[in-house]
Amino acid sequence: MDFETLFLFVAVGFEAVGALAMIVGFIIALVLCVRSLRRGEGGSAAFSVLRTTLGSAILLGLEVLVAADLIRTITSKPSMEDALILGIIVLIRTILSMSIQIEIEGMLPWRRAMFTSGGQMIGQAVGKDRTAAAAARTAGDTT
Repeated sequence: MDFETLFLFVAVGFEAVGALAMIVGFIIALVLCVRSLRRGEGGSAAFSVLRTTLGSAILLGLEVLVAADLIRTITSKPSMEDALILGIIVLIRTILSMSIQIEIEGMLPWRRAMFTSGGQMIGQAVGKDRTAAAAARTAGDTT
């Protein structure tokens, strides 16, 4: 197996991980949404959890897919056309990522005090769910 074929498999692996991140994130978003509804937090809160978590999963997947494109382009026989295609793909994915971040956070990404990746946002959503579930259990124990 030559160098180019090896990195082609690596790039395909990254693409699979990116798609898997979005799929798993979608499942996590649905589970967190249903749990929010079961706790009686209301449809608005459940929708907010679903939207934020799903957006975060898409962000994470896009970040991994950009890495796959970079690996694929850098390790192939470079040409001006490949570089242009990579630039357009990265530009489109960057604009999508920024749009999703603005939608989730309600502010421009560079206005945030600290940078938060899609993976960190999913972790925060799961953490908030655990805290809410613990609070619901505690409230159920005292009644």
